[in-house]
Amino acid sequence: MNTCDICNKNFTQKYNLVVHRRVHTGEKPFSCDQCEKAFVSGSALTRHKRIHTGEKPFSCDQCEKTFTQLSNLTAHKRFHTNEKPYSCDQCGKTFATDSQLTVHKRVHTGEKTYSCDQCAKSFSDKSTLTVHKRIHSGEKPYSCKLCDKHYISSSELSRHKKSPGHLKMMKSCNNTDPPPVSISLIKCEEVDVEEEIKEEEIFDEDPLSIQIRADNIDENIKQEIEDPLS
Repeated sequence: MNTCDICNKNFTQKYNLVVHRRVHTGEKPFSCDQCEKAFVSGSALTRHKRIHTGEKPFSCDQCEKTFTQLSNLTAHKRFHTNEKPYSCDQCGKTFATDSQLTVHKRVHTGEKTYSCDQCAKSFSDKSTLTVHKRIHSGEKPYSCKLCDKHYISSSELSRHKKSPGHLKMMKSCNNTDPPPVSISLIKCEEVDVEEEIKEEEIFDEDPLSIQIRADNIDENIKQEIEDPLS
C-alpha cells in the first residue's frame, strides 16, 4: 500500500500517489499550449484540451447531452435514474456525486473557501463564486431564444423557461399548448449547468478521487439575485 505522508490517503499504485502528492505541493507539470492552464497529470490535460477542440465523445442514451469525459456522463446518468449513492453522515441528505456531498458538508462546517475579490462575500464552492462575479460585471451569458431575456446562470434561465409567462408566450407563438417536458430532461437542465466551469474546477482537484459536481446554485446566489447589494 502506498500512503501519503501528508494526509494518510492510501493508493494501490505508486504512480497514483505521485500524482496525488502534487495536490499538496501545488506542482502542475502539464501545461496547455493554447491557454495558461496547468494540470497535475497528463490525463487531466487531455480532458482539458477537449474544451478548446469542442470534442465531446461521450453521449447520453436517454437525452441529447454529450460530455468531454466518461465520468461526467456517468454522473449525469444518475439524474435520469435519480440514483444518489452518497449520503451525509450528519443529516442523511443524499447526492448523486461525491463532490456534491463534499460541497454540502460545508453547510454543516460553515466553511466558505472561495472569496470574491470585489466584495466581502465568500462561498462554499468555486462555481457559485463564478456566478456571483457576474453580478459585479453585469455579464448575463444565458439567453432565452423566445423572448430575448438574459440571465447570469443556466439554472435561472431554466426557471424562466418554466414560468407561466414563458409558457404562455410559447402557446401564443405556436398557437397550441406547449409540448410536455420530460421530468428527467428538466432535472438535466437544472443540474448540468456551467459545464466548462465545472470541468475546469475538477481538473484542479485530485484527479484520482474526483467525481463530477453538478452545479446546483445555492441559496447565497438566489438571495443575491433578489438583492444584489445586500
